[in-house]
Amino acid sequence: MGADRQRWRFDGHIAGVGSASGVRVVVGWWHDTPLGSFADAMVETARGHRVLLAPTPDVARLIAGTYDFDEIRVEPFAATGDPGRRWRVRSASLRLDLEVGRRTPLGALLRAVPTPLAGAPAWCALTDPVARTVLRGVRTRGTTGTAADPRREWYGALDRRRVTAMSGTFDDAGLGDLRPVLPAPRFGFSSTPPTPGVTRVRTTIEARANVPLRG
Repeated sequence: MGADRQRWRFDGHIAGVGSASGVRVVVGWWHDTPLGSFADAMVETARGHRVLLAPTPDVARLIAGTYDFDEIRVEPFAATGDPGRRWRVRSASLRLDLEVGRRTPLGALLRAVPTPLAGAPAWCALTDPVARTVLRGVRTRGTTGTAADPRREWYGALDRRRVTAMSGTFDDAGLGDLRPVLPAPRFGFSSTPPTPGVTRVRTTIEARANVPLRG
């Protein structure tokens, strides 16, 4: 990494689910980040409208500078419960309850890799061809951002569990029962796997050194 670049690291969990209504939701529940602990959601409706739900302007600015959205909403947002068992997600726009089941075979393999190695950008680059083959639509490294603010990102997956049930609403309309995450949401270079699940991750974002993390 050159002197004109900086890296931000985020540790947490990502839940990706589809619904009978056609709405697909990706929730990030972050426990250790340069912006503190927070949760957010990326929502794509059945018509393809992409919405970011962020708890603060700083979080919204960071995520919107890294991914693609048609609409950005800054509103109180919280995730509570246990990432490995049950999620309760609440905001002005989204109400989502998730039941999390057993660890998948892939999750068992991921847990065998030490966290410092699994989250390292060099390891993510090495595993990218495997991830694209095993998990449709998933990539562990990629280029994102804009021409004025180009960024690179690496996803280090540390564990994986299935989501077994969900309920909730988006903009007061019922989401319906749990379904595969199809078609794949179009937020960035990588997508959540088609099978609804929770992935524990260490994510690294690289941006220009003069890009402020806080406004």
